Amino acid sequence: MKDILDQSNELTRRRFAQHAASSLLGVGLLPATSSSLFGAGADAATEKQIATAKRVIYLYMNGGMSHLDTLDVKPGAETQGPTKAISTSADGLQISEYLPRLANHGHHLGIVNSLMSRTGAHQQGNYLMHTSYEMRGTIKHPGMGAWLLKFKGRDNPTLPANVVIGGGSRHPGAGFFESAFGPVSIGDPKKGLQNVKSYLSEEDFQYRVGLSEKLGQNFRETYGAKKNIRAYSSAYDDAVKLMDSPDLEAFDLSKESEETREAYGSDRFGQGCLLARRLVETGVKFVEVSLGGWDTHQGNFVRVPERCDILDRGMSSLISDLELRGLLDDTLIVLTSEFGRTPRINQNVGRDHYPKAFSCAFAGGGIVGGRRWGKTDETGETVVENQVGPADINATIGYALGLPLDQVLYSPSKRPFTAAHKGKPIVDLFA
Repeated sequence: MKDILDQSNELTRRRFAQHAASSLLGVGLLPATSSSLFGAGADAATEKQIATAKRVIYLYMNGGMSHLDTLDVKPGAETQGPTKAISTSADGLQISEYLPRLANHGHHLGIVNSLMSRTGAHQQGNYLMHTSYEMRGTIKHPGMGAWLLKFKGRDNPTLPANVVIGGGSRHPGAGFFESAFGPVSIGDPKKGLQNVKSYLSEEDFQYRVGLSEKLGQNFRETYGAKKNIRAYSSAYDDAVKLMDSPDLEAFDLSKESEETREAYGSDRFGQGCLLARRLVETGVKFVEVSLGGWDTHQGNFVRVPERCDILDRGMSSLISDLELRGLLDDTLIVLTSEFGRTPRINQNVGRDHYPKAFSCAFAGGGIVGGRRWGKTDETGETVVENQVGPADINATIGYALGLPLDQVLYSPSKRPFTAAHKGKPIVDLFA
């Protein structure tokens, strides 16, 4: 039996757990991408900086967001195309005309215009941005949400502490950490967290829970020390606790007024931003909301305005809402993508992949807004000042959260890793 367990792969065990939960408890588990419901605590090294943020909302623009048409406008440059610059609420800070609502929050934004990556491929760029490490066939690295939970634990004992809303299929998840640190994946924010209510009567449900515990007792005593067995046992226990938790209402967007829901936009990204706000105010520590469609090889100046309108409405409403509720100062908002788009416009009036120069932005969480970091040249093609990479962005997130960025943790193969692989935080954004 032990040999069989050792040879079983992660997917096989996950499917077994899902079927067992469905049969015994009358309830399904979450999608296969989220192999556990919750993160758990861990002892962390003494922090070397003051933690200004307690939680993160990570807005990921999947596909490669054009920097020239969003956060790094170059008025008068041939590479700019028809996109115009507009002023923001911060003196001297301009962004794209496609982000008029976000421009009203310029005084909150810390914009980084000097990002550069080593890869122009989607999957590899996505992975590098999320983990600070290049893809390897022999290991999977944790995302920043997993690092946060590893060092800081969770705040709410019943809710998942790490959540990905939309586009979770390429997410690195917990990496080589236990699956308990990985994110729960939610496809449609309007549907919230699915399969957490039993279709059985309370009496039948409790009977099956007890039966499951009795049938699995010998197995847990024999194999309970194995990491994957612990993870799935924890998933069952947490699922049962969650089913009776009043905090489940955090996933129910119908509790919001129609006016609030409309302010965020009716699309999945906007509603995802609203769900993110509800989750962080209930104790969830890391929420990623994904918006795809940025791979604009064709029709860039038709598609980017459409994407920007969705982003503009959702992100600006999120900033306003968090500020109104007194949550912006300790909630770090991150806006980023895997790479930028070519400044030179192609024959299809599009922009191609461009890792040599792109942009991201921060708000809240101790960020001093109304400023830029780094600079590209007059055409947006080359970083000419304060170049940073994905690891530096993750180090900045870790710095805001007070994570011990230099603390080494070891993978199961005994290889050493840190939260932001040689990255240096952009501390000037905080002072």
